[in-house]
Amino acid sequence: MDEEPTESLWVRIKGRAGTGDVTAGVCYRPPDQDDRADEALYRQIGAASCSQALVLMGNFNYLDICWRDNTAGHRQSRRFLDCVNDNAFLQVIEEPMRRGAILDLVLTNKEGLVGNVKLKVSLGCSDHEMVEFKALRAARKVCSKLTTLDFRRADFGILRNLIGRVKPWREEGHKKAG
Repeated sequence: MDEEPTESLWVRIKGRAGTGDVTAGVCYRPPDQDDRADEALYRQIGAASCSQALVLMGNFNYLDICWRDNTAGHRQSRRFLDCVNDNAFLQVIEEPMRRGAILDLVLTNKEGLVGNVKLKVSLGCSDHEMVEFKALRAARKVCSKLTTLDFRRADFGILRNLIGRVKPWREEGHKKAG
């Protein structure tokens, strides 16, 4: 497979007996990264999150994402939000770090895996603050066969048309009684 290279490092942390492993990923996405490299990164993220408890950290350089309401102004940022949602990630950083934006992210696909997130003074000459958090007990991830519907992608025109074709039960009941 001719895959676009990505700036990422993946580490599997082996758990003790009775606990699952945790995969930790560290990524840097340049602000001018093209769509092909973005898609390669999203495929890596999807593969890592499929069967593991995952903590994904990094600077993804999406200035326009509003994490409070899960929205973004640019197409590439919206595509990243789709990746986050498709992989059922929680974004645990709540405070803006640089230029009023949350650029450095800590994402996890297992609620309760990451706790006590704090921003600390940067190390050395880095222009990023240090993010400190506790990696909590990693229980085995149970793969759910439930599907979460994403209504932002729904075609409401078709849905209205289909619902409009259904005859109300009340009308059918009155016809039989009369």
